[in-house]
Amino acid sequence: MNWLLVVAGAVIGAPVRYLTDRAVRARHDSPFPWGTLVVNVVGCLVLGLLTGAVSAGVAGPEVRLLAGTGLCGALTTYSTFSYETLRLTEAGAGLYAAVNVVASVAAGLAAAFAGAALAGALWA
Repeated sequence: MNWLLVVAGAVIGAPVRYLTDRAVRARHDSPFPWGTLVVNVVGCLVLGLLTGAVSAGVAGPEVRLLAGTGLCGALTTYSTFSYETLRLTEAGAGLYAAVNVVASVAAGLAAAFAGAALAGALWA
């Protein structure tokens, strides 16, 4: 039964990722992969909130599977981040590639910590 929760979350996360990426790209005429950065940072924030909620006992393992593994797993994308960084490097946009790596890691970690801190403040 657990796999159904993961699938249900992924059914939501994958189209949200695609649509968000498209919406962000439509607003930025830049080789920088803003859409992927946005979905990855949002996914880190949601996963941080979820981790805090599970730790506080206000969310159970089913919610973790649905929203964490399923939704966030389909929403975020390490493979696209890697591909786009490689593509930027091959196109001679090394600075954009470096900024993508640093911004993705720093913003993702900050969002995860912020989510966990917010959950702690809400449910402590």
